Amino acid sequence: MTEFAQTEIERRLTLYQVFLKLYEHHGSLLDEILQLENLYQPSLTRVKICYVHGVVDTAAVYLMTNLCDNQTQSLRQPQHLWTIGRNRTSGICIADSHLSRRHAAIQHIDDQGFYLIDFNSTNGSFVNGDRVVGPIKLKDGDRIRLGNMTFDFFVNTTCRVLPTVAIDLLMQLVHRKNNQTVEMLTYSQNRQKPLTEKPDSNLETFRNFGVVEKLENFYDNFSSEQKSEILDRLFSRQIPSNPSQLKNWNF
Repeated sequence: MTEFAQTEIERRLTLYQVFLKLYEHHGSLLDEILQLENLYQPSLTRVKICYVHGVVDTAAVYLMTNLCDNQTQSLRQPQHLWTIGRNRTSGICIADSHLSRRHAAIQHIDDQGFYLIDFNSTNGSFVNGDRVVGPIKLKDGDRIRLGNMTFDFFVNTTCRVLPTVAIDLLMQLVHRKNNQTVEMLTYSQNRQKPLTEKPDSNLETFRNFGVVEKLENFYDNFSSEQKSEILDRLFSRQIPSNPSQLKNWNF
């Protein structure tokens, strides 16, 4: 019995030492494990997922992050250098005692990408568990730990234009309210501004002259090209100042 107890103590001591090493070098990993362990507990709703998102588009280079003031912000910096630390003059100021006043920075270099630089901080900076010695290039999905704070880094350098929505789905976005008025929930792709400041009055005018009913009654008989042409003509034409002129419109 005594030998068994001694073996159990040694086993637990070994596990404790492994835990200390893991916490020392991969503290963020333990945080993720604890979050997964408590995935369905209500307390998880209070866990804040921190991130920094580097964006490069044709107009500007900037960061989006929720590390500042507990809300998502877009941060633009003319030198493309975002400092991080406890100092209030830091671009990303974080009141964390484990961070140095001037802890680190994220820098963007044209035609190269985003880099993390550590300013010889006391508790160090880590990317995916490895301590940062010199400037290290950041990749999409990197896990960064500064002192005791951990966040995910994402980078976006491309933009994809999605195809237009199918005409049958657009038609479903025209629906009746209280069986009397019609509300338009979407506009055509080329529209930059509403038809007027009071779209409801225009839609009522359309309804009075049977425009909406025409679209509804004949919708199933139109081909996709005809449906698209009807919507384009409807949205692109200017509403006549005299409502009686609507009678002369061809749909």
